[in-house]
Amino acid sequence: MNHNSLPNKRRRRKKETPTNSTGGAENNDFGSENQGAVKTKELKQILTSLLLLEEQEKSEQEEFAKEEEENKHLFEANHKKTTKVMWDYYSNVQQHHSDLQQLDGVRKRKGRGNSAAVTATACVLASAAEEEVVSSNKSSQKDAPHRRLWVKNRSKAWWDQCNSPDFPEEEFKKAFRMGKDTFELICNELSSVVAKENTMLRDAVPVKQRVAVCIWRLATGEPLRLVSKRFGLGISTCHKLVLEVCTAIRTVLMPKYLQWPDEKKMRDIKDEYEDMSGITNVVGSMYTTHIPIIAPKISVAAYFNKRHTERNQKTSYSITVQGVVDPRGVFTDVCIGWPGSMPDDQVLEKSALFQRANTGLLNNVWIVGSSGYPLMDWVLVPYTQQQLTWTQHAFNEKIGEVQRVAKEAFVRLKRRWSCLQKRTEVKLQDLPVVLGACCVLHNICQMRNEEMDPELNFELIDDEMVPDIQLRSTNARLARDAIAHNLLHHNHAGTSLL
Repeated sequence: MNHNSLPNKRRRRKKETPTNSTGGAENNDFGSENQGAVKTKELKQILTSLLLLEEQEKSEQEEFAKEEEENKHLFEANHKKTTKVMWDYYSNVQQHHSDLQQLDGVRKRKGRGNSAAVTATACVLASAAEEEVVSSNKSSQKDAPHRRLWVKNRSKAWWDQCNSPDFPEEEFKKAFRMGKDTFELICNELSSVVAKENTMLRDAVPVKQRVAVCIWRLATGEPLRLVSKRFGLGISTCHKLVLEVCTAIRTVLMPKYLQWPDEKKMRDIKDEYEDMSGITNVVGSMYTTHIPIIAPKISVAAYFNKRHTERNQKTSYSITVQGVVDPRGVFTDVCIGWPGSMPDDQVLEKSALFQRANTGLLNNVWIVGSSGYPLMDWVLVPYTQQQLTWTQHAFNEKIGEVQRVAKEAFVRLKRRWSCLQKRTEVKLQDLPVVLGACCVLHNICQMRNEEMDPELNFELIDDEMVPDIQLRSTNARLARDAIAHNLLHHNHAGTSLL
């Protein structure tokens, strides 16, 4: 009995063994299929992103090639006209020169008796030839102005209409986002820097037209070809004028209209913020926004804006603008140009404001920021934990009022200067100059109480990322708790919670 049962058991084991191995193989095949599906999905996403980038680069190259072709045709046409005129003039001179040589030969072949008569005849013919050349040159100058050889005739009717004294003030504000008096102020301030002298080839563009080209381009964000049609200037000339005027604004006007406040202004700012929120020693409200740009040719990953890409379902690149404003929404400090992939706390650490604080110039004062900034000895931010007390709620409500001042200032900045709302043609290395000029012009309009056009609507959306290290100072945490306690127990807290 025992010997017979052993072979049967062995046979059963042998039959069971391949069954178990087959089940394991099926599990392995199923796992590999899942991994293959995941890899295929990731590969499709990567290919989709590459196709989008390739299509975007292709469209930009086509637009650039089209503009280059237009400029090339224009240059060739002007060159042909110039060459034809010069050849005509040269052939006339050669003809007169050959006539004079023939007369000289005749004079030498004549005898001495006829030499006087031949000489007189030659002089008469030569003078007649000179008069003909002079008269032909004068008639050609009358028929074709000298500038016609160098400058294409373009219509300046729109700008002449805007520049006339009878042009309505409201229409001027819609076009340039400011009144005529403010525009005149800017032109007078920049006149010594941007003015050019006339040359033998062409007349210089007037100062007002130079400034108007720049401001209209910043205000509307229209492409350079439309700016060219509006002002009757070449595309390359308009591009050059925009950069020249923006550089002048940053060099001449920024030290005067965008600067850190002195002691007297600092006291006024503290008083206004305290009346607004009940928090003492607040000297500014801080915010960081993003400006969309075309994909750069270098360091693409650094400028890739992941949050905007996920929200808009479109590949986005940007640079940052960090600003501190006073209660009127006037910028007192800006930091421009850091890549869009950097969070707000890293941009702050790279700014001159952070260096100023490290030297002790911001001791015993507060700059209010959003939850995207860390709590430091001079940066006051709201509570970010989930379970908040009534005291902490009241503090967040009051600090939010101060924070809204900076956010609304950036809303007005982008509403007034529409070039900041969409990707611009300006090169990456020139953008800080253009953005700095926009901030300075914003301050001038705010200081002169220039009203915004109600038809200019813009919704500002900037995603806030809580920093990895939210607390940078224990003393700042204790000071924030004390401020929150005073707000609640001195009837400064709002009533929205109740």
